[in-house]
Amino acid sequence: MKLRTLAAACAAMMSVSFAAGAALADDPITAKLQTPVAEKTKFIAGGAVFMCEGDTCLAAAPSSRTYAASTCKEVAKNVGAVVSFGGVRKQLEAAKLEQCNTAALPAQQVANR
Repeated sequence: MKLRTLAAACAAMMSVSFAAGAALADDPITAKLQTPVAEKTKFIAGGAVFMCEGDTCLAAAPSSRTYAASTCKEVAKNVGAVVSFGGVRKQLEAAKLEQCNTAALPAQQVANR
């Protein structure tokens, strides 16, 4: 009887953990850019499709790995320096944004895209 109770408790905890992870993955990820893109731009980064217009890039259907500094770097490499990156519940910290922007496309190239 104790073993069944323990197994049921473990199963409940795992389902709550998976639900929390899925909820974070469903939260759209937005990257605010330092320099607006000249025209609409679309690319894949961190397992999600980012659509950029003006100074905003949006991944409406992110994967579980989209919210990461490595994805921010991919965004910066494609469209230039990022001033904020994250979802409604969580944003990248300043130190991680700084790391992200080491890969940034120069502003001159962003304007010409």
